[in-house]
Amino acid sequence: MHVPGIQFVTDEKGRRRGVLLDLDKHGELWEDIYDFLVAQERASEPRESLDTVRRRLRKLGKLGG
Repeated sequence: MHVPGIQFVTDEKGRRRGVLLDLDKHGELWEDIYDFLVAQERASEPRESLDTVRRRLRKLGKLGG
């Protein structure tokens, strides 16, 4: 299957090992892939509630109200 703007990098046995994306054609797709990978990497990071963040920002003078 050939998709314009996408090239596969293969090893000596013809197995796909990487992909080249034409960012002019598939830039939005790359952004989605990248966002997914970043979210996956951060999934185990500790979380803060929105209220906690707001209180901290108000204390630092970075949020009004």
